[in-house]
Amino acid sequence: MRKFLYAISLLTLLAVTLCQQTYAKGKSSKETISSGNKQRTYYLFVPEIGDTQRKHPLLLLFHGSNRNGQSLIDKWKDLADKEKIIIAAPDSIDSPQWTIGKDGPDFLRDVVDALKAKYLIDERRVYLFGHSAGAGFAIYMSLYESEYFAAMAIHAGALPSEDYWVVDRATRKIPMAIWVGDRDAFFPLKLVRGTRDALVSKGFSVELNEMPNHDHWYYDLAPKINRSAWEFLSKHQLAGDPQFKQYKY
Repeated sequence: MRKFLYAISLLTLLAVTLCQQTYAKGKSSKETISSGNKQRTYYLFVPEIGDTQRKHPLLLLFHGSNRNGQSLIDKWKDLADKEKIIIAAPDSIDSPQWTIGKDGPDFLRDVVDALKAKYLIDERRVYLFGHSAGAGFAIYMSLYESEYFAAMAIHAGALPSEDYWVVDRATRKIPMAIWVGDRDAFFPLKLVRGTRDALVSKGFSVELNEMPNHDHWYYDLAPKINRSAWEFLSKHQLAGDPQFKQYKY
C-alpha cells in the first residue's frame, strides 16, 4: 500500500511538472543581458514548439518612441505562435530614440547570441521589423549588417536625405519592405518614396506598400501589417552563414 501511495505521489508530481512546463511555453518574458558593460533589457516570446530538433526563425522588433519592446511583442505574439517564430524586442537605451552604436549593431548581436545559446535558431533567418523610430533604426541596422540579417520590414520609417550615404555601407542587397500610410504626418510619402528611390538606385529591391486613408498609428492595424510583413520576410534567407561586420563609431 505504501509503495502504491508513493507511486501515486510521483505521478502527481510529474503531472504538475508537465502542466507547469506546458503553461510556461508560448509566454512572453522580460530578459536582461550584459552588453557593452551595461545591463540591457529585451522582451521575448517563444512559441510552443513541438519538434525540438527544428530550427526556428528569429525576428527582432524595434519599438516606437517612448515605448518599450513589450509594445511590439503584444502585437506580434499571436502570429509568432501560429508561425513558430521566436520574437525578441529590445529596449533602446533612451526610450524616445534609437542610437547607432549604443543600441546596435553589437547589442543586437549579443541578443541573438544569448538566444542561440538557449534555442535552435536558424541563423540564416534572422529578420528585422520596426515601427516609427524603430523603423528608421531597422533601416540603418539592415544596411550596417546586410550579411547578418536576412531581410527587413518596417512600418512608418525612412532615411533623412542627408543620410543616403549610409546605403553604401551595405555589402549585400538585403531585401526590404516598407508599409506607410498616405496620411502619415511623421513620415510623409515624399520622404518614404525618397528613401525607396535612394535604395533602388543602388540596386536594392524595396517593396513599398502605401496604405490608403492610414496615418502613423500602427497598433490598431498591427495584425494586418504584421501578416503582410511576415509573408515578405519569410520568403528570404541568407545564402550562406551570417557575417557580422565590426564597425567603429
